[in-house]
Amino acid sequence: MKEFTYTITDKEGIHARPAGELVKLAKTFASAVSVVKDGKKADAKKVFGLMGLGVKQGMEIAVQVEGDDEEAAAAALETFLKENL
Repeated sequence: MKEFTYTITDKEGIHARPAGELVKLAKTFASAVSVVKDGKKADAKKVFGLMGLGVKQGMEIAVQVEGDDEEAAAAALETFLKENL
């Protein structure tokens, strides 16, 4: 399993547009992708799960990726977060 942390810099936090884009990206990989905040875990392939975490600017999330393409998935997701959130 690959895991990395990221602190949200977007002033809106994880809101609808980037959450939708993150879900689209996560779905392109076979690996299971989860986002964890304060002990709550959400499937990154489901937009309502991500939105339900209520992640705001300045909060740290952990992204966990497990599966056959976890290296590529983790790298792509980390790049997405840095560029969009």
